[in-house]
Amino acid sequence: MDLRMPVLDGIAATREICSDETLAGVRVLALTMFDMDEYVYPALQAGASGFMLKDASPSELVNGIRVIATGEGVLAPTVTRRLIANCSRRGEATRPAPRLVGLTKREQEVLVLIANGLSNTEISEHLVISMPTVKTHVGSLLAKLRARDRAQLVIIAYESGLAERGMPT
Repeated sequence: MDLRMPVLDGIAATREICSDETLAGVRVLALTMFDMDEYVYPALQAGASGFMLKDASPSELVNGIRVIATGEGVLAPTVTRRLIANCSRRGEATRPAPRLVGLTKREQEVLVLIANGLSNTEISEHLVISMPTVKTHVGSLLAKLRARDRAQLVIIAYESGLAERGMPT
């Protein structure tokens, strides 16, 4: 989805696509030449599963499409660095964000690992739990947090301050 389009901008179009229940399986990859937070956060909040820049190579774009097609999220490296820097400056939250109150301790651990970019396999190895258990936790997080995909889980983890607490040991 190009974010700068005439008539209907890409963020509004993404919001329409992602809110349409008949398009529940559709994933949106936001694509722009503008590496600015004014585009990144609204695109992801509108439901985009990823955010890439137009200067990405063709193979990077194809890989990004493949990643979001599997239900994962993808962010341009500069966006990831900025997101981490912005969130680390805000300081650690003293109490859980209201949105996280219903999560179990294990679900919070899985959410932090997702925010740190770990795959299901890596989460399984890190927490020494089975792959089906990881998938159950991820599905539970998606449902409880009303997130469309892992990209939105990353945003929630950072916005709530949970990801700032670091990876669980």
